[in-house]
This record gives sequence, C-alpha cells and structure tokens, in this order.
Amino acid sequence: MQQVQRSSLIAQVTAQLREQIVTKQWPVGARIPTEAELCELTGTGRNTVREAVQALVHAGMVERRQGSGTFVMAASDLGGTLGKYFADAQDRDVTELRRTLEVTAATLAAERRDAEDIRALTEALGDRNKSWASDSVDTAVSVDARFHRAIVAASHNAIYLEFYDSLLPIIEQTMHHHVTLHGHDYVDEHVALVDAIVSGDADKARAAALTFFDELGHDICSGGPTQTPSEQ
Repeated sequence: MQQVQRSSLIAQVTAQLREQIVTKQWPVGARIPTEAELCELTGTGRNTVREAVQALVHAGMVERRQGSGTFVMAASDLGGTLGKYFADAQDRDVTELRRTLEVTAATLAAERRDAEDIRALTEALGDRNKSWASDSVDTAVSVDARFHRAIVAASHNAIYLEFYDSLLPIIEQTMHHHVTLHGHDYVDEHVALVDAIVSGDADKARAAALTFFDELGHDICSGGPTQTPSEQ
C-alpha cells in the first residue's frame, strides 16, 4: 500500500512539472528549477522529485546536462518522441526539412506578424548577429536557433511551432556541425529575411528564406573552411 501511495505521489509531481512545460511556464530551452527548489515548490522529498524529473527525461521533454542543470527539450511527450526519432538524422536531411518548414513559416510570418512579433524578431536578429561576432560557437548556435524559432512563432501556427520545438536539439546540433565546417554567418541573408517579414512582404520573405537555404544547402554539399564565429 505504501508503494502505491508513493507511485501516486510521483505521478502527481510528474503531472505538475509537465503542466509547467506544456503551459510554457518553462519554455523550450529553459533550465528548470533545481531538485532542492522543486522539493520546496511541490512540498515533496528529493527522491520523489528526482523520479518525477526522470519520467520527463524518458518522455524526451527534459534533458539533464552534467554541471549545468536540467533543460526543457520539448513542450509535449509527442515532441520529445519526435526529438528522439530525429536524433541521428543526417545534417542534409535535417536542413531539407528545415527548408520546407521555415520557408512556409517565413511567408506566413510576413502575412500575420504583429507588433510584438516585429519587436521580438528585431531583437532576436540583433542578438544573433552580435553573438556571431563575439561569442563561442555553442552560444552563437543557441542564439541563432532562437532567432529562427522566433520566425516560426511569428507564423502564428501552433502546430508548426510545436513541431519546430521538438526539433530544436537536432537543429542546434546540425547548425553546430555546419559552423565548425564552414564558419559562414549569413548576416546579410538574415537581415533581408527580417526586413521582408517586418515590411509584410510575403513574396520577399519567401524568396529571402529560399536564398538562405539554397546557400546553406550549397555549403553542405560543397564543403568549406573551418572557422568559428569569433573568428569572422
């Protein structure tokens, strides 16, 4: 009987933590509270919290990173499953999937963006270009991925965004591989893309996104120099 009660308690805590993720209180990419903080928040013991978090790890919704903490990887169990499924995908295949999704998202973003989207995209572009000029590869890739997510968010298609969130870990991995091999920052291409979205020109947004992915695909096929963002 005690084991049943304990399992029930773990299930309750797991559900509470999952709710924080699903409702975006803990968005994809965010670090969740520490075990000690979760114990205080839920009023439960460390073992209960640890098993609840582990349940979300198994579901693919969070990931433990040694020395850094536990981070949200997907906003749903389905997203976590998709992330695991694509974990070993080839860079070319991931890039081709991104092209299909992001070109359409950019087109929709130009048609549907609102004032908050414009603010978020402009800020994300500035952060991205600044990071590529001065930060480490890991930081630059993470900031770059957030920029592309902002475009998908501006499409106001919830399914697109959830699917994109499920792919973020493999997208960042692919971007990391690419910059290690090629080192291109694509600043002009990203500026043109944001300008088109902000101006509400769907045709230009689609063309700008296609141009970026054409150049990205060409680099993947042709190879190139090794260079880090801070060496640009």
